[in-house]
Amino acid sequence: MPDVPSSALPPLVAVEHVTKTVRDATGEFDILRDVDFSLAAGETVAIVGASGSGKSTLLSIIAGLDVPTRGTVRLAGQDLFALGEDERAALRAQKVGFVFQSFQLMAHLSALENVMLPLELAGRRDARARATEMLQRVGLSQRLKAYPRVLSGGEQQRVALARAFVVQPALLLADEPTGSLDFATGEGVMALMLALNREQGTTLVLVTHDRAIAARCDRRIVLEAGRVVDQS
Repeated sequence: MPDVPSSALPPLVAVEHVTKTVRDATGEFDILRDVDFSLAAGETVAIVGASGSGKSTLLSIIAGLDVPTRGTVRLAGQDLFALGEDERAALRAQKVGFVFQSFQLMAHLSALENVMLPLELAGRRDARARATEMLQRVGLSQRLKAYPRVLSGGEQQRVALARAFVVQPALLLADEPTGSLDFATGEGVMALMLALNREQGTTLVLVTHDRAIAARCDRRIVLEAGRVVDQS
């Protein structure tokens, strides 16, 4: 059977006319305004824009963690907001990985236990072996028993990468993953994330204010005041 061109395949993510409106003492305010785009399987995309442009809100909606006022998001063909909260959580567990600026590691768990956690929640019996292998892949084979408090920022973010990629997610969402790291450490973490992404064929959506980082992705989606003004 001949290979199907990637352009002929349905998108992994389709953001369909998403608007997010909030209300405060001065009235209603649109954080996002009619945002519409799709992401192919295996694509790397940077969402860029000034502070307050709606980047993190958009990422939360793509994950199904926040609900749009209008519009919807389809993940692997499934309308996220036709699902209940528990169903969305189950779909995230199957399809989505996360990397955050603040690492979000469990302080009472070792590096190995942090990476094992999503595998254990999924009922994987090989959790320890797979987590150990992934930590070796990110260069932390000597730090398996270390707790977050004794790890450097770069080491913590590599643990976070290992935890995100160990479940082989179809979609990885990264919110300013190098924002709290110095330049050299951030460059190393970014290179590692892109390498892991290529190895696994994950669709990567990266929120960043750094244009140099964005340039390393296949495509940029530029937000201004909640609107997409460029997606090249």
